[in-house]
Amino acid sequence: MDIKGSEKKEAEGPKKSPFDLIFGQIQRKKSDKGKSSIFQVKSLFRAFDKDAAKTDNKKNEKELDHESISEDQKSDNVVSGSAEEEDSDSTGWLKVTHFMEKFGKKADIHYVNLNNCELTAVDIKELGSLMPFLLDIEEMDLSWNDLIGGSLKLMTPHFNHISRLRILNLSNCGLTSDDAVVLGESLHYIPKLQILDLSWNSNLGGTLSTLSQNLVDNGELKCLSLTECSLTAEDIQSLAPVIGKMSRLEFLDLSENKEVGSKIKNLTEELKHCSCLGVLKLRSTGLHRDSIQYLSSAFQYWPYLRKLDLSCNKKAGGGFGESAARLTSFKQLQLLDIHQCCLSEDDVAALTQVIPLLSNLQVLDISSNKTVGLSPEHLFSRLRFLPKLKSVNVSNCMLKKESFAGLAEATRYLTDLQMLDLSWNKCVGGNLKLLTETLSNANFLQSLLLSSCNLITQDLAALGSAAQASHLDSLQQLDLAYNDTVPDEAWSLLFESIPALKNLTELDISLRPASVRDCGPWFIHLISNIPKLPMMKELGMQRWTLSTAEQQQLDRICKEKNISIHYD
Repeated sequence: MDIKGSEKKEAEGPKKSPFDLIFGQIQRKKSDKGKSSIFQVKSLFRAFDKDAAKTDNKKNEKELDHESISEDQKSDNVVSGSAEEEDSDSTGWLKVTHFMEKFGKKADIHYVNLNNCELTAVDIKELGSLMPFLLDIEEMDLSWNDLIGGSLKLMTPHFNHISRLRILNLSNCGLTSDDAVVLGESLHYIPKLQILDLSWNSNLGGTLSTLSQNLVDNGELKCLSLTECSLTAEDIQSLAPVIGKMSRLEFLDLSENKEVGSKIKNLTEELKHCSCLGVLKLRSTGLHRDSIQYLSSAFQYWPYLRKLDLSCNKKAGGGFGESAARLTSFKQLQLLDIHQCCLSEDDVAALTQVIPLLSNLQVLDISSNKTVGLSPEHLFSRLRFLPKLKSVNVSNCMLKKESFAGLAEATRYLTDLQMLDLSWNKCVGGNLKLLTETLSNANFLQSLLLSSCNLITQDLAALGSAAQASHLDSLQQLDLAYNDTVPDEAWSLLFESIPALKNLTELDISLRPASVRDCGPWFIHLISNIPKLPMMKELGMQRWTLSTAEQQQLDRICKEKNISIHYD
């Protein structure tokens, strides 16, 4: 235990609750007029005195996954917190009377972020009690507080005070069937709600009918996320007609709910009414061949669709043969994710004809589909017609040398390429030189993933040459893990040239789980040149055996440069 740290905490006094910060935010609001209206804090759960409570701290902007809401709709005034540094202490929660004594008027707070703060039912009750004084709240994030399940009834009666709420995030909160009922009954208090995220609440399964009925009256809803909620067929049945009435719906995520596939006909018919749909995520939802064909009948009704995720539906193989042509309805499609869908040869043949027509495509993930590599190289050769493509994932596709050559040829024309994942394709080993021209043209390449590719000396030599020629100046992530085929002299070649990768943040050279190997002469080049990488943050070296002296050297360097190293 850190004795100095303990003494410091004692000197600072008792911990304060997240709601103590509300006081600090409002006080600063009153005293710092003319300054930025965005209140940013590093952490709520830390001991601090009255003066520290008034200090401006910077908080990382939360990046919402809900693409349907534009940045200019973000809230201004923020109260946020985290439980990462210390555990919360319930003894410091605000009393409403104390709040009223200090601030008789409403508090000008727009964004309350209590994500991952280990909140309990007591905290939820206190938050509800404060709502009459937080009338301007537009966004409330209580996600990743799995101890508040069953306690929403202590807060929802106060929703009538926060009628301006636009965003409500309750993902991974351990919500119960009772929570679903009371939340549904209180939705009419927040008619301006645009984003509702209830993902990762597995106990909601079988209880969605009450919530669904109340969603009908919310004509403003643009984003609905119900990922991994154990939804039943009955839940989907009750939800489908409600979705059909959400005329402004832009984002729908029902991923990781296996029963969606059993009701895909009902859902598809209702989704035909959602002409504003921009993002549809149905990952691992039990879709099969007929499901894909039926879903594709609605493609023409979604002219603004930008992202389509049908991945991890292992029974969907064969469904794209007839459906692929309908993808051309998506003139604005930017992301197509169909990885791990057991694509058939007919599927690949149909996609070969269609994918080149998706001129706005930026992200293509067809990984873990073995037939992709077994098919002729024509699919890859036609990627050259997608000038905006930034990310290509073909890992674990059983590429053959011919198909890899076609891919290498096509990527020469993808000058905006940022991510290329070729992992688990053994044919890459000994043939990486085919990517030489690609690497010389990809000025924006940030991630190059070559895990388990049977790389050999000439492959790492090609990488080293590209680095020294300044062709990989933008590279941030280099994954060379599970390439036990690389000899010591090849690692030396790589580490001699690695200082040229000035923007590299992650490097992984870990061995396979069953392997154990001593570090060779290349280790001296590693410890000499890793400190020359100013952006380096992560180094993976699992299964490499280090002597005590080598371990001490590496630990010292990583501590000095603030690099996290992973080794056994």
